[in-house]
Amino acid sequence: MDDIEVPQYFVCPISLQIMQDPVTAITGITYDRDSIEHWLFQSKNTTCPVTKQPLPRDSELTPNHTLRRLIQAWCTENASYGIDRIPTPKPPLDKAQVLKLLKDFWNPKLQLKIIRKIEFLATKSEGNRKYLVDAGVAKAMLLFIANRCYKEGLVDGLEEALSILHFVRISSEELSLLFMENDQIIDSLTWVFGCKLQNQISVSTHAVLVLKSIIQKATSSVLETLNPDFFKKLVGVLRNGVTQQGTNAALHIMLDACPWGRNRIKMVDAGAVYQLIELEFEAPEKKITELIFGILFHLCSCADGRAQFVSHKGGIFVVSNRLLKVSPSADDRVVLILSLICKYSGTNMVLQEMLEVGAVYRLCTLLQVDCAPYLKDKARQILRSHYEEWKKCPCLGISLHPR
Repeated sequence: MDDIEVPQYFVCPISLQIMQDPVTAITGITYDRDSIEHWLFQSKNTTCPVTKQPLPRDSELTPNHTLRRLIQAWCTENASYGIDRIPTPKPPLDKAQVLKLLKDFWNPKLQLKIIRKIEFLATKSEGNRKYLVDAGVAKAMLLFIANRCYKEGLVDGLEEALSILHFVRISSEELSLLFMENDQIIDSLTWVFGCKLQNQISVSTHAVLVLKSIIQKATSSVLETLNPDFFKKLVGVLRNGVTQQGTNAALHIMLDACPWGRNRIKMVDAGAVYQLIELEFEAPEKKITELIFGILFHLCSCADGRAQFVSHKGGIFVVSNRLLKVSPSADDRVVLILSLICKYSGTNMVLQEMLEVGAVYRLCTLLQVDCAPYLKDKARQILRSHYEEWKKCPCLGISLHPR
């Protein structure tokens, strides 16, 4: 193939490869379908890559059949040079086809066949996903899962429905209407965590990712009325294990729910504090640690949360041990957590533990390094408030004498 020159107008301006399914945008430039759809839908661009003119995502991409036939003929003629033949692409999906599938979807005899076809379409291309979104596929999948909720043995199709929802997201407007139509949507997704499926880790990961997307779009009235079982099942996901992506999503959900005091109490009652500490002991990646500390800070703002924190033999150690080792954001949470513990739960036993596990030393170290002034002030405040208990500690040469 290196010995033959490819006509320039056969090459996609984005991928710089021979086009297999050339389509012409409203700006008059022809691209390979996969490349321009990825440019528009995945990368969220709104201009033509070549002309820089406006190119809305919902604009028409017209198949260039003449150019495709020329490319196919040229590939056939040059097959001896190692050029692969370009197959004729299947006609692209349109909204009418999706609506027909959804109309037949509620026929129990056709349901599994259709849901598998929709999953195939969702994984195929960005253009397909656009039509699936426009036709309301996300709502149909959420209702499908809700209709199966708590019905023993009705698990066929759950994996495919969650896979589709991973690709096809529901809008905030649709979600608000759906909550009014069916109040089991969130409960049905947490129900999936307890289903016994062959690919349970993968299914639970998809379920928690969908849940994260929904929680981020949910209104305050939904978030402040999440039931205790919701948090028990979410903590159970962290305990039983999912993929790193699933863990990240579960932690985001918990953090998004933290601003409401009732939710914090429900999380504490569900054993979240203990599980978060255990998770941090696994030395997760930076982002996971930041999320864990963000949640622990909120949970330590209530008495029961602090009680659980100090009752865990490794709580103070694992939190203080991350100081100056993860990120400025993590440092902020660490110091604030220790401040809450010292201020409201600073018994002699707790203060002695802080000394023994090196928390006091690390707070002293914070005063000597380049970090945000407010963090130094907070650390100094902690050290001053318990100076009498810690004054005999040499702190490896760093004086604890308050200024």
